[in-house]
Amino acid sequence: MADTNDDLKTQLRDIRNKIRITKVVATRSVKGQRGDSFAGFSAGWQSIQNDYGGAGADAMPDAEEDAENAVQGMTLKEARIAHYMVAMTADIAALESAACNGSISDTYFNDTARSVKNNYGRLIQKVMGKTSDASDPESE
Repeated sequence: MADTNDDLKTQLRDIRNKIRITKVVATRSVKGQRGDSFAGFSAGWQSIQNDYGGAGADAMPDAEEDAENAVQGMTLKEARIAHYMVAMTADIAALESAACNGSISDTYFNDTARSVKNNYGRLIQKVMGKTSDASDPESE
């Protein structure tokens, strides 16, 4: 247990720097006059799936083979950027589906898609350090 606030911050910073992310997921739905439109994306990062089980698990590679094939995942910073990219894609895909089935107007789609791209662009720039935000936990 940390004795001081500084010790705790140091421990949390060390843990954050060691965490590796291997997958990001984003799902979205848009409610429109003709129903809901859904989109979901999942993106893996140069890793192997090693949490398999159930039927056919005996045909899967063993832990030793997994260790040979495993690669390091993304840092938290990289994962945040990857998540924003995947989330933006899911947002726009759900909007596209809603526009295609007539649930939202083309004008609404165009305005919202432009806004989504701009907003995610700003978030990505912030994480990359292109803008400053004192409330950002990654800025320490």
